[in-house]
Amino acid sequence: MKKKNKHKRASQRTDTLIGPGSEMEGVLQCEDNLRIDGRFNGSIQSHGCVTIGEEAIARSNISAREVIVAGKVYGDVTAESKLTITPTGQMYGDVYAGSLIVMEGGLLNGASRMEEQNPSQATTESKETTLPIQRSEAG
Repeated sequence: MKKKNKHKRASQRTDTLIGPGSEMEGVLQCEDNLRIDGRFNGSIQSHGCVTIGEEAIARSNISAREVIVAGKVYGDVTAESKLTITPTGQMYGDVYAGSLIVMEGGLLNGASRMEEQNPSQATTESKETTLPIQRSEAG
């Protein structure tokens, strides 16, 4: 049994963390989730979720499956799934995301663009019939 537990722990991936007080510059590519609580200048590419902590400052273009902004981001963000800007989050740049959530207090200064609906969804909606609005006649 001990061998199974060790193997299971070894196969789990560890998230990447840039802690408070840390400063990094360059190109960062990661397969899993990334959390930045310090400062980062450069480019970020992730297949997981990128979280910019409340005290963090990222001067970078970010491309990831999901992005959560609780600190400050200066640059463009591409989120395959969704971008969430929390009440403490500030985003200065353009956004391309499948879904965009800006919570009350969050700040977005830039253009936003969302993906179009899948063609199958658009076809289904256009085939649905719309019922006319019935109004009572004035008399």
